[in-house]
Amino acid sequence: MLKFISFGSGSSGNCYCLFTETDGILIDAGLGLRTLKKHFKDYGLRLADINSLLVTHDHADHIKSAGSLSHDFDIDVYATRKVHAGIEQNYSVKTKVEPRHVKVIEQGTPFLLGSFAITPFNVPHDSSDNVGYKVVCGEVVFVLMTDIGHVTQEIRNFVGEANYLVIEANHDEEMLAGGAYPQHLKERILGPNGHLANAACGRVIAECATPSLRKVWLCHLSEENNHPVLAQKTVENVLRAHGIVAGVDFTVEVLKRKVPTGVYELV
Repeated sequence: MLKFISFGSGSSGNCYCLFTETDGILIDAGLGLRTLKKHFKDYGLRLADINSLLVTHDHADHIKSAGSLSHDFDIDVYATRKVHAGIEQNYSVKTKVEPRHVKVIEQGTPFLLGSFAITPFNVPHDSSDNVGYKVVCGEVVFVLMTDIGHVTQEIRNFVGEANYLVIEANHDEEMLAGGAYPQHLKERILGPNGHLANAACGRVIAECATPSLRKVWLCHLSEENNHPVLAQKTVENVLRAHGIVAGVDFTVEVLKRKVPTGVYELV
């Protein structure tokens, strides 16, 4: 059985875990290694059972512990060539990924990791590069996409393939417009390589979800320009306007920024 945990989601640090009885992978490692060790211990899990780390992009809140995690637990790090270069240059990564653990992937080229069939795909963002991941395990299709500047047709296609979907709902546009951020930062967030707003998140789910979609998690919420209740209500209202009822057609939950979730069984 495939299981999922979010250990953190947002600019304070992102890290997601998928595991079975025999295989385990992390997607992003933006939390401190000490924090990750504590979380794994609290859940009765072992970092030694993690086989691989998949990286979406090279911003600090996604890669902080990539090198130390790889070094201390002999974990291979999978990322595009541009993202690996970004990790190497990023000052927040104190311990760099050793060459033997550097695994280069390409957008659109599937690969296998144990019982996981993985396809990386392009997600527009103002990083060196950015990918989402489709992870297939048995009959289950899990899709994760975060830091989404704008919705492409490729993104829409992968939303349509998902049984379980993690997707960014970063900000409420009115909160952002009226907030304290300087204008240049507001423009960056709203730009084509920035972040996805709550309403836009709701629209892409409403327009692309199929009857096979079972659960959606909203990720990477802004602490200053969003609120969990607001994000969930906005997305659910957009869904309802399209004739979709959250909790009936599929469930919608918000991933907390700094608090791990329970263990979700993906069946």
